Amino acid sequence: MASVRVCAIDDLGVNEAARFVIEGVPIAVVKDAAGAIFAIGDTCTHGDISLSEGFVEDDTLECWAHGSKFSLTTGKPLTLPAYEPVPVYRVELQDGDVHIDPAVKLAV
Repeated sequence: MASVRVCAIDDLGVNEAARFVIEGVPIAVVKDAAGAIFAIGDTCTHGDISLSEGFVEDDTLECWAHGSKFSLTTGKPLTLPAYEPVPVYRVELQDGDVHIDPAVKLAV
């Protein structure tokens, strides 16, 4: 499968997560303060909660329900209670747009 356009880069808020569902796969997309864009699985592995409703801090996305922080680069949980990682997806930037292929996971 090819990458799918999910939004314009300018549509993303700085240090905020946005939820997109691409071919049935929920993905949280984050633009950090430096302008880097990350895409990780949107479902917390501890409590089946949408991570995009959480908080972006440095290079992590924190689940609002129980406080688990997930690395935006590896998907690994950095704090309990989650201990299973979320998938990380490759982000492609093309002509000012964000493209993601939900079939290509960089890490799980």
